[in-house]
Amino acid sequence: MNKYLRLFRFGNGVMGIVGVVVGAFIASGFDIAYYWPGIMVSSIIVFIFMAGGNAINDYIDREIDLKAHPERPVPRGEIAPDTARNLGALMMLSAIILGILALIVPELLDISFWDPISAVIVVLAAVLMISYEIFLKQRGFIGNVTIAVLTGMLFLLGGAVCGDVMAVVPMALMAMLVNIGREISKDIEDEDSDEGRRTLPMVIGNTNAAIASAGFFLSGVALSVWPLLADLLNDFYMLVFAADAMFIYAAIIVFRSAHKAQKAAKFAMAIALVAFVIGVI
Repeated sequence: MNKYLRLFRFGNGVMGIVGVVVGAFIASGFDIAYYWPGIMVSSIIVFIFMAGGNAINDYIDREIDLKAHPERPVPRGEIAPDTARNLGALMMLSAIILGILALIVPELLDISFWDPISAVIVVLAAVLMISYEIFLKQRGFIGNVTIAVLTGMLFLLGGAVCGDVMAVVPMALMAMLVNIGREISKDIEDEDSDEGRRTLPMVIGNTNAAIASAGFFLSGVALSVWPLLADLLNDFYMLVFAADAMFIYAAIIVFRSAHKAQKAAKFAMAIALVAFVIGVI
């Protein structure tokens, strides 16, 4: 893959767009086509935003990545650190400007559906991402929470663009909770290579960290029944019980293999995503 696409983590950007579109579909159903201008601009903003964040990450972690991720373009010498920094800053700034511009002059971008909530989400996400890269990442658990919040905000942005952010709140909260669990399990897995960080496993030990990870996985399971009890989605949403089974498995296996736990949680999140989508049909 092209060195710049690898710097920007092209695959992550595509998944970010998927999150926005899924959030929009949950909020609007088959009326989603009606909101396509706002969804398109949101997708562009998210892709640019994530690309910029990843470039800044590679600049900040350039020394750590010599050991942890030597295959990345900066440690391999394919892209100069200053170039990665400048590209990252430019793309992050562009995402913020585009989000504010869409709010101030929507007719210029042919966007009929863009409200203050959408712009606030973009700006807040930028503040969180920059804060994470500069100092929150090193603080362990608070960094885990930040990444989880940013993940949930993808769905909230999709809902906001369609004028119904509250419809996406259950999905966003569930994504945040299980992502905290997954981030903790990843920290357990990567403890030996986490130089310069004070992760939760380092502070409270692997066993206690595994308990915390399992707790967040199970809290996601508990939250998954909210749409059913509140009659927010149809019966097809019950596919989420398959995701719940995987989260429960992750909560059990994390004590023996953090690697298997975070992989199981990732697969479970994909199933939960499908459950929310078909629950709208």
